[in-house]
Amino acid sequence: MYSRKNIMTKIDDKDKKILNLLQQDANQTTKQIAAKIKLSQTAVYERIKRLEREKVITGYTTLLDYEKVDKGFTAFCMVKLVNHTKKSLEHFEKNILTLNEISECFHISGEYDYILKINVKNIKAYRLFMVNKLTTISYIGSTQSAFNINTVKYSTVIALG
Repeated sequence: MYSRKNIMTKIDDKDKKILNLLQQDANQTTKQIAAKIKLSQTAVYERIKRLEREKVITGYTTLLDYEKVDKGFTAFCMVKLVNHTKKSLEHFEKNILTLNEISECFHISGEYDYILKINVKNIKAYRLFMVNKLTTISYIGSTQSAFNINTVKYSTVIALG
């Protein structure tokens, strides 16, 4: 027996067009999208609801100007755990979810175990975050930080063709 979770969602060209348009501007109305892709408003609405139901669309968000919200210092912190037991991985990941300064966390391959994207006001705030929050998490063996000099591309868009 197959669970609904294992069924692959069929995405056709119209769905891709809708997804591309929503990624560019999620504030577009179904009427605006319908006019651009030559479908009825009802058909667009039903497709969007199906894509949401099937978790192809997992949410809607707003991109912010980091400087204008006082989070202009972006750091990438690579984290190496002391071991790779299930307990240490789960403990680390559970704690990371509580730290609002971290906007993204990826479990990666290679020399380090995780890479974190951190946004704070400045280098002083970053040091405080590292000392008072991140490095207090058990199982962290070492960290290495790199700092953003210039943002070349800032997007959440996934090209769908």
